[in-house]
Amino acid sequence: MKLSTKGRYAVTAMMDLAIHDHQGPVTLADISQCQGISLSYLEQLFAKLRKEGLVEGVRGPGGGYRLGRPSSQISIAEIINAVDENIDVTRCLGNKDCHGGEKCLTHQLWEDLSGRLYGFLDNLTLASFINRPEIREVSRRQDTIASRIATMFPPRPTIGGTTVVAGAAC
Repeated sequence: MKLSTKGRYAVTAMMDLAIHDHQGPVTLADISQCQGISLSYLEQLFAKLRKEGLVEGVRGPGGGYRLGRPSSQISIAEIINAVDENIDVTRCLGNKDCHGGEKCLTHQLWEDLSGRLYGFLDNLTLASFINRPEIREVSRRQDTIASRIATMFPPRPTIGGTTVVAGAAC
């Protein structure tokens, strides 16, 4: 099985959201900056995650996204499935037509592996993963780097909605 960028990014974004969820809504721009995922791609992923009830949007000032359920109730398999990824390592995608319209010699092997892989990911929740010390350390490092970047490149001041650069309006 090769997990596509879509599945990897969805899991990464959801982990970032779960880590920071206690601080209030998290913006996609923050996730984009910390995880190096394009904002437009995150918007597409979060539309699917929202449709499946894994996240909820919070409107208004200080808005962003929150988890749709506690992190202990969201499995990695659910996230992958929500963005239309398939956790299946069979060549025929489970259709049993991998060899001239029939099951191939090794179909059952790959089908069993798919079941075990799904079971593993379904038993792994966001909470159980983000509470690992090594994950917390990576998160702290990313937060520090993101904070440094934010102070190096602060938002430009605006006057009446127009960005001001070196005293001149843009």
